[in-house]
Amino acid sequence: MRRNRWLPLALAALLCLGGCSGRETAAQRHRVTLVAKSTQTEFWLSVFAGAEAAAAEYNLELTIAGPETEEDYESQNRMIAGAVEAGTEALVFSAIDFEENAPAVEAAGQAGVKVVSIDSGVGSDQVGTYIGTDNYAAGRMAAQAALEQVEGALRVGLVNYDEGTANGQQREQGAVDALAESGRAEVCAAVTTLVDADRAQADAAALLREHPEVNVLITFNEPTSVGGARAVEALGLEEEVFFVGFDSNVVTVDALQVGSVDALIVQNPYAMGYLGVESAYQLLSGRGGELPPVVDTSTQIVYRSNLFTLDSQKALFAFE
Repeated sequence: MRRNRWLPLALAALLCLGGCSGRETAAQRHRVTLVAKSTQTEFWLSVFAGAEAAAAEYNLELTIAGPETEEDYESQNRMIAGAVEAGTEALVFSAIDFEENAPAVEAAGQAGVKVVSIDSGVGSDQVGTYIGTDNYAAGRMAAQAALEQVEGALRVGLVNYDEGTANGQQREQGAVDALAESGRAEVCAAVTTLVDADRAQADAAALLREHPEVNVLITFNEPTSVGGARAVEALGLEEEVFFVGFDSNVVTVDALQVGSVDALIVQNPYAMGYLGVESAYQLLSGRGGELPPVVDTSTQIVYRSNLFTLDSQKALFAFE
């Protein structure tokens, strides 16, 4: 019986081809880095869920990073530089500070990294597209919720966060403009606090104690809304103060049910994460020309009266 001396070589070649093909496939996976404002809130956990779903769908290697607090833009800048050095091909980024984060984003873009901005913009022309809430319109929506539900004169207190963050400032401006246009509302007090629920509670409580005339309180993100809800409840002002918060988590949704929150402006963080990573893939695939410069993700008002409708539940718990 003659032995086919080419068979072992053929088998070896097939095995090599299979192995080499697998390595090439792994090497061809695009590398994307998401640098968030924080990794601590339910808002960002929903963003991450959307980002991971898109990464799985498009076979991307996704790295997620973020500082411990939403004031630490310097850590964000270091994370961006580290991602570029590590060979990331695309950056999905939410800026803590519109101006202070810009040089790091500029450097990333000049190094050939594709940039997608989500949630909060940054002052750089390297950004391929922005995906997130129309923040000015969302601020107007918060004011409109109070104007529609509170009769007579509105004496408003505002609790906002980091002055360098674009989205917070745009939301406040939208609310202030809508209140002024109504002809029956006055902003009596405004405070800027840290992006921390405990600090926001202390500052909101101080505002309400110092300005007992306030009958509407508006906050502009998840931690300030948690703090505001706790302040209203601790001071027993559920009946005296109409409170409009932003975003949803266990605390704010519970507060909406029991009455210390009267309305929530609910964004779509899952969509921001998913569309952010999907857009990064399109940029890396040479289809950046198909992307619009701005993608407005959905925002809606949830009241106690519509809390349990299907649309509200989808907005509040958008992990799908």
